[in-house]
Amino acid sequence: MGGTVAGVGVTALGLGLEGPRGWAFRGVSFEAEPGSLITIEGPSGTGRTCLLLALTGRMKSTEGTATVGGSALPKRMAAVRHVSAVAHVPGVTDLEPALTVAEHLHERALLQRRFGDSLRGLLRPRAERKSEERLRIDAALKAVGLDLASLPKGSRTAVRDLERPESLRLSLALALIGRPQLLGVDDTDLKLSDAERAEVWALLRSVAENGTTVVAVCSEAPAGTVMVSTGPTEPAEPGEPTAPTGPTDATDEAPASRDAQKDVQEDVQESDGKEAADALAEAGRA
Repeated sequence: MGGTVAGVGVTALGLGLEGPRGWAFRGVSFEAEPGSLITIEGPSGTGRTCLLLALTGRMKSTEGTATVGGSALPKRMAAVRHVSAVAHVPGVTDLEPALTVAEHLHERALLQRRFGDSLRGLLRPRAERKSEERLRIDAALKAVGLDLASLPKGSRTAVRDLERPESLRLSLALALIGRPQLLGVDDTDLKLSDAERAEVWALLRSVAENGTTVVAVCSEAPAGTVMVSTGPTEPAEPGEPTAPTGPTDATDEAPASRDAQKDVQEDVQESDGKEAADALAEAGRA
């Protein structure tokens, strides 16, 4: 990505999130150095996505503490959002099927330039801004191994025509355009073959080795990662620390997790709506 990125350390102690229908996750504790590959492992419906969004400052935890690069959560969620990006999160980072790969990349670069960069950057000459946009896009594509020339219609390939691994790589590239210090990835290994999963994990290790701390949700974590497990929880006795129980039936936890995810999707859409509309209008789709 045009050089290494200074990642952030991530710690959690007894972290939990309770929604209207129960606990999405509870009792999460771990410590990871900058540039780590952190895996959130567990069955679907056990709060994996909620934990990912909480660690990236996009969902407010209700119990315990977490620290991301010196910023305490949930008090400094805005500061954590500023240094983090998320990819492949249903309902939050969905790709538009009718848009082409090039249109998605240009749109994200515009959003980054208008709302992620400094005022000084906005005042630079147009040619310089365009050159910087191209460099960011090229670096992000290289980092995720997405070769536009190999796509059916090159950069004009519509998202609906992408294979699942290509769609995942595009989502990762869009997130990396902002050069985040912390990258959150949801559903990393969903509906992928063994060979495709191996390629994705190799890719995420490469991103982490270049400095960016990565948090990835998966059903089965590979060896050599900072593994965090989620699962159904039991209420703790007064004064006792909470901890996840062993993996059992996750269906009872699913409604709470879904409700919490719906809340964060609505919050993101409301807070980002006006800014995104302005940039999308400039990109050609309002």
